[in-house]
Amino acid sequence: MQNQNLLIANTVSFLIKSIIFLLLIFLYIKFAGPIPFSVNSTTTSKSDAFSVTGEGKADIKPDFGTLRVGVTANAQTVEAAQSQMNTSINKVTDALKNAGIASDDIQTENYNVNPNYDYTSGTQKITGYNANTNLVIKIRDINKANQIIDLTTQNGANQLGGLTFENLDKSKAEDEARIKAVEDAKKKASRAAQAAGFSLGKLVNYQESFGGQPPIIYAADRALPQSGGGDTQEEPGTNEIVVNVTLSYEVR
Repeated sequence: MQNQNLLIANTVSFLIKSIIFLLLIFLYIKFAGPIPFSVNSTTTSKSDAFSVTGEGKADIKPDFGTLRVGVTANAQTVEAAQSQMNTSINKVTDALKNAGIASDDIQTENYNVNPNYDYTSGTQKITGYNANTNLVIKIRDINKANQIIDLTTQNGANQLGGLTFENLDKSKAEDEARIKAVEDAKKKASRAAQAAGFSLGKLVNYQESFGGQPPIIYAADRALPQSGGGDTQEEPGTNEIVVNVTLSYEVR
């Protein structure tokens, strides 16, 4: 009986304390506002990456040439300068067509007639006129490149703007150079990781760029003497295709 009375007394005491506690919380919230409660969180991210570049090269034989030739003429009048220039450039064009160059492969690049000025007297004085025009010639039979150069100069061209040996399709050589560039970059990445003491993760980025340009045989706008020497002897050689790649890896 005594134990039962003690249990009842403890229960009543607990209930009274609980009621008082809840009442105090109610009064605090009512007059002081809500109890402040916050959770601090920290988010971390790892974005370490390692990038390395590689270069690959491949040689390819050119399969066509691009030649720039021109005619310049001077005369006292616009009409005379223009007539001289037209006569010479038309002769060059006819000779090219007779040599098997298609009309679609002969393009006029510019056509200008400008006055020549004399300033020796202290005033501007027109002393004549200069007319000039250029042709861009695509030489599809590369073995005829030297013959075409001589043909144009023999028929009135007195300006050579440049000769380049080029390729219609460079995709095979580009693929070869690309493979070499990627292999080069992978080797560099592996060696660097081993030397620095880290591990390479997955490849996360790839970039590439191309280099290498066909050489220009003649300097631009080089005037030619009226009397020539021997036959032209230019060799097409090979063109170098250069691919540069950048590989980016995750770092472990």
